Amino acid sequence: MKQIALLILSACAAWTVAAAPAEGGPAAETERRKSATTAAGTATDTTTADVTATDAVSAAAAAVAPAEIPAAETRRKPFLPTRRRIDREIDKLKFVYKGEVIMGLTASYGTLSSDDTDFMLLLDNIDADGTIATVKPFIGYFYRDNRCLGVRFGYTHVGGTVNSAGLDLGASNDVSFDVPYLDLRSDNYSFGLFHRSYAGLDPKGRFGLFAEFELGVSTGTSHFAYESGGTIKRTSTDNTQVKLAFHPGAAVYIFPNVCATLSFGLGGIQYTSVTQRDADGNKIGSRKASNMKFKLNIAAINIGMTIHMWDKKKK
Repeated sequence: MKQIALLILSACAAWTVAAAPAEGGPAAETERRKSATTAAGTATDTTTADVTATDAVSAAAAAVAPAEIPAAETRRKPFLPTRRRIDREIDKLKFVYKGEVIMGLTASYGTLSSDDTDFMLLLDNIDADGTIATVKPFIGYFYRDNRCLGVRFGYTHVGGTVNSAGLDLGASNDVSFDVPYLDLRSDNYSFGLFHRSYAGLDPKGRFGLFAEFELGVSTGTSHFAYESGGTIKRTSTDNTQVKLAFHPGAAVYIFPNVCATLSFGLGGIQYTSVTQRDADGNKIGSRKASNMKFKLNIAAINIGMTIHMWDKKKK
């Protein structure tokens, strides 16, 4: 402000001298012009000195003041070091592309009979057979690369019959008994929602691994018959189960649009409700249980086949 005021005074002085009437003749006019020039020069020198002093003070303050902190460092740092996380590039190799629709089927089948003596070395005179079969069709949509949401329907049948069997551990152990007639038949239906994530293993996208989580509900009826006192008694059981299961697996393209899969169950969280009835349909017992278990389930190993509709790899 001081410098501006001095400049304004200097300009006013020069204008006053220029506009004032000429008194005393040319000599007086010349003298007045010299006086105005001297005053203007003095004001300019004063202004220059003030500006120089101001620059010196600013330079000294800048030298004493600490360095300015970058704006990025002044921001509040997150709790987790997100900027230091390592990108493992799991999604770099695309196995399935966004927009594809898959339709598939997983199935398992197994039998057990008295001919399988490797599993029944302790049993004598056994006449038994059993069957377990599972069929689960599904359909899914890939909302992004390697990520799929879908629905699955399922049917499971379990059947087994023991006509006769005997257990004898020897005279020294004094343990022996006979197993009477037993028969079991079970049919269950299921519905589930699943999410599957793929990870490619090769640049051409032929081999991959996947991890699947499924939230499902199953319901069904089991019929059990056994011999007691020379008569055959029968009971039935209504069961309902809700579970959150984890199924990892592997996949390989055997044709451009056909993929073979192999998955197995590792358990999960489940809730089960069972109601037992006699031959006349009267309720004779019930049971409710919830548990969380993670282990390999041999009965949940499934071989599947998926067909990829509207293949995006060609685009």
